Amino acid sequence: MTLAMGWDEWAAHDAVALAERVRRGDVTPAELARQAAAGIAKVNPLLSAVVEVFDDAVADPVAAGARADGFFAGVPFLMKDLGPTMAGRLQEMGSLFMRGHRPADDSFLTGRMRQAGLNLMGRTTTPEFGVCSSAENPAVYVTRNPWDRAYTTLGSSAGTAAVVAAGVLPLSHATDGGGSIRIPAGANGNLGLKPSRGVFSIAPKLSDLSGLVSTQGCQSRTVRDTAAFVDHCRGGAPGEFMPYWTPAEPCLQLIQRDPGRLRIALSHEWGDYRATPHFVAELERAGRLLEGLGHHVEWAVPAVDFRAAFAAQTTCYISNFAQTIANLLASHGLQRPPAGLIEPINIRIWEAGLHTSFTERAQMQAVFNTTSRAFGQFFEAWDIVLTPITALPTPLIGDTDYLTLSDNPSVLDWFEHLWRNFAYTPLSNLCGIPGLSMPLGTQESGLPLGIHAQARQANDGLLLQLAAQVERALGGRWNDGRRPATHVTQA
Repeated sequence: MTLAMGWDEWAAHDAVALAERVRRGDVTPAELARQAAAGIAKVNPLLSAVVEVFDDAVADPVAAGARADGFFAGVPFLMKDLGPTMAGRLQEMGSLFMRGHRPADDSFLTGRMRQAGLNLMGRTTTPEFGVCSSAENPAVYVTRNPWDRAYTTLGSSAGTAAVVAAGVLPLSHATDGGGSIRIPAGANGNLGLKPSRGVFSIAPKLSDLSGLVSTQGCQSRTVRDTAAFVDHCRGGAPGEFMPYWTPAEPCLQLIQRDPGRLRIALSHEWGDYRATPHFVAELERAGRLLEGLGHHVEWAVPAVDFRAAFAAQTTCYISNFAQTIANLLASHGLQRPPAGLIEPINIRIWEAGLHTSFTERAQMQAVFNTTSRAFGQFFEAWDIVLTPITALPTPLIGDTDYLTLSDNPSVLDWFEHLWRNFAYTPLSNLCGIPGLSMPLGTQESGLPLGIHAQARQANDGLLLQLAAQVERALGGRWNDGRRPATHVTQA
């Protein structure tokens, strides 16, 4: 099969550039889809990042639903196998229990993506129900990090992180309930934005009020791709409980200018959680880069009761996931999870959270309020807080401590183990504030290390504006210009 581009040329294009070439008539959406499918065929046997390619969406993207007149003009796009549904397509959520599940309708955001011109041509891997930090169940799939296949991608947007990093396509769908966009972006060298509340709808099955912490988004390799995705896919569905806001100007326009002099706090000592000395040094190095761009940088810690905040976050996850599993069981006419089809920690979460009382949820929401107010007060004095994306190094494949395959008998201890590593991302979900992982650091293993920027609610554009300033300063060379060992450009 003759492809439209050589692999070096393909990997040099972001989604905005590919769409421009379609509009010029250089390539067709079908040619782009065939190239992306060839890239999947090339690297997926090594990475196990893509669950399925939709042959009809490769053959004829427009007939499969991509709007040719949308901004992205048929650019290939993969959907995480969790979150927004696609009518008639499988959505199996990384679970043996969900094998063969086909939703009947498009979610609201799915429609927005199609209208934006994205060609939804396949599904990427996720851990079961998106609960844990790695898509790593040998009975389902084991997704590997393209920088070094001995390591996990982290998660839960595991497959998306791997295919974007490996050059298969420039932009892919991701979801984030506690860091699931940003954490794998950070371990794979991508850009990952978790937007504020009121940007991407999770209609019709949930709202920002009922979902509480979960949101949608993407991973990309250029700031302008993420900015364009936000601009063209944002917006609320009819009947939203929360207001959906519109920025003063489109993100694509905003990122063309540098921000003013920002007050940037470096931070890593969050309650009981600390980053490794190497990660702290990488954070300091990023701080010096930002100082060199004219920003004021110093150490500061939000005045948050971190123990209470993480306890409330744990209550939220346990009770939310328990209801998710209960609803799935009910749809199959079951009273209990069937043996061997749902992973052990998820069964324990179901058992622990199914009967969470209204009083416990009210106490949780009270802590959400005080935590959000504390971060709000912090952002009166600071524009951005910068942390490492994780506190500890990315695990090797086979480390079950973070997996829902774990034999840990205590759900609370299992979550506490997660927080020791993933301390810096979940509270932005709790507060509804934006967070962005930028590929600025390197782990001692050689894997990328994301540097995580957070800002006050609705300051998503400021995070992208800062990232664009950094991108220009680096000459576009995120990850010091390095590429992963597993990449479409490799023979």
